[in-house]
Amino acid sequence: MVETPMIDAPLLSLTRLSAGYGEAAVLFDVDLTLAEGRSLALLGRNGVGKTTLVNSIIGVTRWRGGSISLAGRDITRLAPEERAHAGIGWVPQERNIFRSLTVEENLTAVALPGPWTPARVFEMFPRLAERKTNMGNQLSGGEQQMLAIGRALVLNPKVLLLDEPTEGLAPIIVEELLKALTRLFREEGLAGIVIEQHARKILEITDDALVLERGRVVLSAPSAELIAHPDRLERHLGLGAAH
Repeated sequence: MVETPMIDAPLLSLTRLSAGYGEAAVLFDVDLTLAEGRSLALLGRNGVGKTTLVNSIIGVTRWRGGSISLAGRDITRLAPEERAHAGIGWVPQERNIFRSLTVEENLTAVALPGPWTPARVFEMFPRLAERKTNMGNQLSGGEQQMLAIGRALVLNPKVLLLDEPTEGLAPIIVEELLKALTRLFREEGLAGIVIEQHARKILEITDDALVLERGRVVLSAPSAELIAHPDRLERHLGLGAAH
């Protein structure tokens, strides 16, 4: 078992976590630590357990062993809504915006007190500001993804989890989203975990990386180290996946 190096007083900590769905086990003895202000790229081939790991942090899988703590609090047995209130922010692949509400209503309906307000979201995503009176179902896929990130931010989470945020989007939108994530992680100091199929693009904006294979951690290293030595990733992700 490969373990993430221990960090003093981690913000988020998973210890020997095992989880799955129903009777099926998907994750086995996963250890992960994320410090305040750090970002982590979660990598691996399709079907290795990346989404299950994020789903386990938000609380929608079947727990089979181990523990999860957030800011020193054990959240292993908390319901998903309790974890969200404790500070777990989530941007799922499905985006989960309110399609029958306007962009502005999508943000104000869920906003909680804190530094991230709808106005700050509009400042970060000018496209949304231009469409604040549009209904959710009138947005493009990229705009819906921006709105999904905005909705997570106005909850003012301690940790932001993103599942394939650039999947299926036009290159120009991908660049906008990556710039926004770079700002969140590098300038705003928000802790985050990002699942991404294209390793290189996410390694460039994260601090550390973790690779899963068959539900187990097989590699943990600083992102910069894996950029400098892509052969370390190619063994796990396939030829060219690390570029």
